[in-house]
Amino acid sequence: MGFDKPLLEVDGVTLQYKTPEHLVTATYRVDFKVWPSDRFVLLGPSGCGKSTLLKAVGGYMAPTEGEIRLKGRVVTDPGPDRMMVFQEFDQLLPWKTVKQNVIFALEASRRLTGRAAEERAMHYIDKVNLTGFSDSYPHMLSGGMKQRVAIARGMAMEPDILLMDEPFAALDALTRRRMQDELLTLWEGTRFTVLFVTHSIPEAIKIGSRILLLSPHPGEVKAELNSVGSPAEAMELEARIQQMLFSEAIEEAENV
Repeated sequence: MGFDKPLLEVDGVTLQYKTPEHLVTATYRVDFKVWPSDRFVLLGPSGCGKSTLLKAVGGYMAPTEGEIRLKGRVVTDPGPDRMMVFQEFDQLLPWKTVKQNVIFALEASRRLTGRAAEERAMHYIDKVNLTGFSDSYPHMLSGGMKQRVAIARGMAMEPDILLMDEPFAALDALTRRRMQDELLTLWEGTRFTVLFVTHSIPEAIKIGSRILLLSPHPGEVKAELNSVGSPAEAMELEARIQQMLFSEAIEEAENV
């Protein structure tokens, strides 16, 4: 993509966590690289560890095996160089306006304060087309608008990479498609780097410049796929992914 070094390297990462009953292996020796301005999508069925992997990139859990590096530095804890956008709508502070929510993130992280924080907040609120709602409170906004605020807040931090954990999954179908279009338009204007998690094959194909397909239980790399151009190519890629996931499900059932 014209860059000498990857921005993010996930190198042989196995992730495990404990439940009251047993030790769960979420991912097993996963490898991938994300380059600057990538729209990199983690795709797989529920339970394949894709959200757990995103949390590890965010620094919220440590690999059992392997290493995660951002700009060559090992990720050991959360930081403002990686901002997370979740699917839940309760990620905004209800007692603060749209503008105040974005400013709060900047000031709490000591990125910016005062007038500089307000100017940057308004810049990104304008980017997500919410300028007229900057003084509105979260309860006055639709689900899609709340997600746009969350995206504006994450981008205002100007992180090295924006981590998005199924951010549109809770939206209705029409709003979801509109948000996908808006995210791509926003990317065209800023070329930010995004690591995006979804279990929707059409969404992965639409959003991603590259797609990492994970197998279920635990998540292992099934394939890495490049984006496509035409609708016909998108349909062909969707059928190919479905076939790979279907064959994986059959193999898993036969081994039970």
